[in-house]
Amino acid sequence: MVTDRSLSHACPPMLSEFLLSEMNRLGAQDALPLHRQLYEALRRAMLDGKLGAGERLSSSRDLAQDLGLSRNTVVAAINQLSVEGYLVSRVGSGTFVNDNVPRVNPASAARPHLRGAPTVAPSRLSARGLALSTTFCATQLEVQPFTPGIADFSAFPLTLWQRLQNKHWRMTYPDMLDYNDSGGYAPLRRAIADYLRVFRSVQLEADQVIVTTGTQQSLELCARLLADHGDTVWVEDPAYWGAVKAFMATGLAIHPVPVDDEGICPSAADNAQPPRLIYVTPSHQYPTGAVMSLPRRHQLLSTARAHGAWVLEDDYDSEYRFSGPPISSLEGLDTDGRVLYMGTFSKVLYPGIKLGYLVVPKPLVAAFKQAHYDLNRPGQMPLQAALAEFIEMGHFSSALRRARQSYGERRQALLEALKPVLAPGTEGPAISGAEQGLHLCLRLPAAVDDVALAQRIAQQGLTVRPLSAYCLARKDLRGLVIGYGYAPLSDIKRCGPVLSAAVRSLKKT
Repeated sequence: MVTDRSLSHACPPMLSEFLLSEMNRLGAQDALPLHRQLYEALRRAMLDGKLGAGERLSSSRDLAQDLGLSRNTVVAAINQLSVEGYLVSRVGSGTFVNDNVPRVNPASAARPHLRGAPTVAPSRLSARGLALSTTFCATQLEVQPFTPGIADFSAFPLTLWQRLQNKHWRMTYPDMLDYNDSGGYAPLRRAIADYLRVFRSVQLEADQVIVTTGTQQSLELCARLLADHGDTVWVEDPAYWGAVKAFMATGLAIHPVPVDDEGICPSAADNAQPPRLIYVTPSHQYPTGAVMSLPRRHQLLSTARAHGAWVLEDDYDSEYRFSGPPISSLEGLDTDGRVLYMGTFSKVLYPGIKLGYLVVPKPLVAAFKQAHYDLNRPGQMPLQAALAEFIEMGHFSSALRRARQSYGERRQALLEALKPVLAPGTEGPAISGAEQGLHLCLRLPAAVDDVALAQRIAQQGLTVRPLSAYCLARKDLRGLVIGYGYAPLSDIKRCGPVLSAAVRSLKKT
């Protein structure tokens, strides 16, 4: 129920100033898109009482003019507020603040909520919950533009993809809307098997493929089915934070094993902590970029055999190999059925597709399918059907070919920008991991404070990550992990020299 206490036709000056101030604060703090900034600012105005219950909102055209925004931006914000019940529309009268909008307690309003701040006292969390919420946080490790682990999905053929999805939604049978207990849409599993068999030398049949929502779900499924609470998992050090979180969440004891230029390098001391699981990224170690050598691969498989352990192979960006021969999968060398192979479509298509795959040894197939169904209730069959056709029609190969070319150009531009900081020998900065993937690692002398350097670079408007932030137990690694996947070529050419200059300044301090 709303009253007719109308505002003036244009946005009152004080309200305009408040909205602009809030939008500037949000833009600086969280880098939110404009429509979301306006949504948050209007919402705060209503909760704080600056827009009272029943008051009429200025028209979208007037708001756009007063705030210097496009009308589409304003309409998007107003629509979202209407959906959530903050605003109500009356035909022929306009849009009004809902009478039921709650007011914020002035005492709590004096303490504005910070994005990412805990809303529950830490003492209310479990020990595992506290660890999960405070260590290896994604907001600290993945921010654009030079952030590692992020791909560019702006060139994705959206119109084609929408057409395929619409087609399969129109053709969908009722059972396609139900949960699925077969491991995924059969044509998609066949397409994945064909691709992996040819391009990654994985030994498999389509029935061994289980479609998941991505690497995180694949890891959690492996941890739950192959290990018990408290069992030991060997993890590369430095480590991929997503794997660490997955193993923490499933109650495993994480044992870091150092990585050198040939990959994971277990010692006698490590073997004294026998693993149940061994997690590796052999084709392009994350984050150092090291490629596991053939002798080290055989050694790892022998170690797994000796301990009766399972090896989890994360082949997260194997599609992007820019120099040297292709690196075959570790699974292709496995003769004991100890390797579980996983990958994702997020790096080639777009992150929000949330589709990945897990290849399990034949004796485990039935158990994994049953547990996947019971624990995760998998579905999204029309989406899987669209992806299967996308692959079968050759669009996946085309998208991958375009992406390789684009990322290759960005990689080369970044390498050119970093040339002035490289030094011969082992004392100065050196690049590792540039032959493959969407990131490279600029290794720095051990005396360098890479955290402080990354913060200094952030002051230039760039985001890179200190290598030491990925370390679990090691204290000897320093460097910068630099992603080029989401940075446009023009930005790399413009910002690369800025990054290079910040690193060169180390020699002057």
